[in-house]
Amino acid sequence: MSNGLAYVFRDPALRERALSHRSVGAHNNERLEFFGDALVNMFVAEMLYERFPKADEGELTRLRSRLVSEPALAGLSRELELGDQLRLGSGELKSGGFRRDSILADAFEALIAAVYLDGGWQACRASVRDLFDQRIGNAALNDDKDAKTRLQELLQARGMALPVYELVASSGADHARIFDVDCVIAELDVRAQGRGSSRRAAEQAAATVALAQAQSRTESVRAAL
Repeated sequence: MSNGLAYVFRDPALRERALSHRSVGAHNNERLEFFGDALVNMFVAEMLYERFPKADEGELTRLRSRLVSEPALAGLSRELELGDQLRLGSGELKSGGFRRDSILADAFEALIAAVYLDGGWQACRASVRDLFDQRIGNAALNDDKDAKTRLQELLQARGMALPVYELVASSGADHARIFDVDCVIAELDVRAQGRGSSRRAAEQAAATVALAQAQSRTESVRAAL
């Protein structure tokens, strides 16, 4: 079975472990995921440093955060069809764990660590650079801020108070929690809802909705003046 990378493992057991969720037992990918997280961050940081020589630390940090975020890495896993290769326990199989962003992102990072352990530094670096080359090439530094940051900057520019994020509800099993968050902008009478697999993701989702509403309302106010 292909691992989805342009790399052939000498030790197939490493690939198998990288694609084994903790629900299958002790022989899982958690330690590899820990190592792979650091490797992906480091190699992506190296690429950004090379590609954007005029970018400051803040710009590089924000862009790296977007490129190695859970949704971004889960997207890479889907492109590599890792979900079809995951080893999951019966509970995760029934709940659709092979589609969950957190599981897919962890598997991607674990696979990168497995490449490093199997083939060494250069093989791992080449694999990461190949996967991220087009993504970094298409990146626009002026558009790399997340919704919460852009919303905050919009309100500050208008002299308004910062938004308030309220946790409305959380549900689901411990390994598959769902969070509901409201983003409240009192001065604009905005209350936007967001949902995600973490509180941070839910806040970003709520901020995306609130940002659109805030832009519309502040533009309407300016037009009326």
